[in-house]
Amino acid sequence: MSEECRAVHQYMKAAEQGNAEAQQELGWCYYHGKGIKQDYEKAVNWYSKAAEQGNALAQNNLGLCYYKGNGIEQDYDKAVYWYTKAVEQGEPSARNNLGFCYENGEGVTQDYEKAVYLYTQGAEQGNATSQNNLGWSYAEGIGVAQDYEKAIYWYTQAAEQGYDVAQNNLGWCYNNGEGVAQDYEKAIYWYTQASEQGFAVAQNNLGWRYNNGEGVERDDEKAVYWYTKAAEQGNADAQNNLGWCYNNGEGVAQDNEKAVYWYTKAAEQGNADAQDRLGNCYYAGTGVARDVKMAEYWYNKAAEQD
Repeated sequence: MSEECRAVHQYMKAAEQGNAEAQQELGWCYYHGKGIKQDYEKAVNWYSKAAEQGNALAQNNLGLCYYKGNGIEQDYDKAVYWYTKAVEQGEPSARNNLGFCYENGEGVTQDYEKAVYLYTQGAEQGNATSQNNLGWSYAEGIGVAQDYEKAIYWYTQAAEQGYDVAQNNLGWCYNNGEGVAQDYEKAIYWYTQASEQGFAVAQNNLGWRYNNGEGVERDDEKAVYWYTKAAEQGNADAQNNLGWCYNNGEGVAQDNEKAVYWYTKAAEQGNADAQDRLGNCYYAGTGVARDVKMAEYWYNKAAEQD
C-alpha cells in the first residue's frame, strides 16, 4: 500500500468518527484523486460534513465545488455563502475566491473595491493567487488607482512563490517596461519559469520571443517547440503562430496542410489573424482545395472583429 493510500485509510477511519480535519483531508483526496479514485461527489460529501463543523478550509473547498459545479450543481450563491464563512475565519484562499466573485459579479453584486479589499487581505497573508490578482487590479486600475509599481511588487511576491500566472504577468511587465525598466532578459526568465510549469499563455509568449529574437538569440525551432506546447493546450494565439511557422517553414519543414490545420483551430476560437490567414489559404488553394466561398466566410469573420 502506497503512502497516499495509507493516508486515505487513516483519514477514512477518523472522518467516519466525525473528525472535521480528517473529513476535509478525505474530501481533498477524493477531489484530487490522491490515494483513491477521483470522485467529486464524495469530495463534496466530506467537505460538507467538515464545513458544517466549521472547518474553514473545507468551507472554502466546498465553495469552490459550488463555484465550478464539481460534484454538485453549480450555484454561485452557495459558493459565496461558503467562501464568506471561511473568510470570517480568516482563510486566505477564501479571501481570494470571494474577491474573484466580487470582481466578476458572480453570486454577489459586482464590487471592484470590495474585490481589491479581499485580495489585499489574502495577499498580505501570503496567498499567491491573491497577490497576482491584486497586482492585476493595480495594473488595470480596477477597484483601485492604477499603479504599475504596486502591480510589479505583488506580481513579484506571487512569482517568487512559483505561481505561473504571476510569472507570466511579471514577464509581460519586463517585456513592455510597465512599472519597471524594460528588460527583455528578465522577461525571458519569467516567461520560461511559467512555461516550464505548463502555462500556455507564457509558452506562446516565450515562443514569440524566440521567433523574433527579443531578449534571446533568435531560434525558430525553439519558437515552434513552445508554440506547439501552447497550441496543444488550445491557446488560440499559439495555434495561429504555429500555423504561420508551418506556412512559412520557420523552425519546421514547410507544410501548408498543417498550417491550415492550426489556422483552423485558432480561427474557430475567434482569432482574427488566423481567420484572415485561413481565408488566404482557401482563396489561393494553399494547403486546402481552393474555395472562394470559404475564403469569403473567413475574411468576413475577421472583418467583423475590426
